Amino acid sequence: MINKVLVCPIAFNENLKIKSTIERFLKSPAFGKVDYLVMDDGSTDETTAVINQYANQGVQTIKHRVRQGVGAAIRTAIDHALQQRYDVLVIMAGNDKDNPDEIFLLVDPILKESYDFVQGSRYQRRCTSTGDMPLYRKLATRLHPLLFSIFSGHKVTDSTNGFRAMRLAIFKDERINIHQAWLDHYELEPYLLFKALVLGYNFKEVFVTKRYPPKKLGYTKMKPVLGWWSILKPIFYLGLRIKK
Repeated sequence: MINKVLVCPIAFNENLKIKSTIERFLKSPAFGKVDYLVMDDGSTDETTAVINQYANQGVQTIKHRVRQGVGAAIRTAIDHALQQRYDVLVIMAGNDKDNPDEIFLLVDPILKESYDFVQGSRYQRRCTSTGDMPLYRKLATRLHPLLFSIFSGHKVTDSTNGFRAMRLAIFKDERINIHQAWLDHYELEPYLLFKALVLGYNFKEVFVTKRYPPKKLGYTKMKPVLGWWSILKPIFYLGLRIKK
């Protein structure tokens, strides 16, 4: 049986970084072995035009008409992957922070070892992130997994890392409801991880690297306070059984 794998970077207004993101994939060992789709969450800069330049090299894209949020973008990618009968979906950053050479570090445990959810972690070993990682990001990426581990009852080391792979069959489980309005922004990613763990799916963390671009190119689209609450919310909502 040939397993179909879809790799999906999520992008919004990444015209300064999406070119490198795509070209690094095209030079990676994964090129030609997996399908590649850039999920464009309603970009208003040159991101869409840059993505379209690579259509003749097999780079697919879906674009939201307007920006809906990273959670909504991931949901669209999941729905598309299910409709096209893919077996595995890999989510990664569209801002060039993740290394496409490491895609099969996430995929192989699913294809060869029967794992269902594989989470990339920069903290599985000594952190090798490159570039100028902001201090607040260093603190946040340590605090979040601590709270996540307490509320979920399962130890994780890097719950905010967006580089992860999922067996798409888990979405047949009605206890995992990705079509909830409160998951449109940063909430969906920790929601998926939390659900995979507490529902007993085979889970594994694997070491991946993370690099941060020069400050002038921008670190993240996440806004202080609102963005932080968005990514923390699922821990409390699910841990305290406020939401399902």
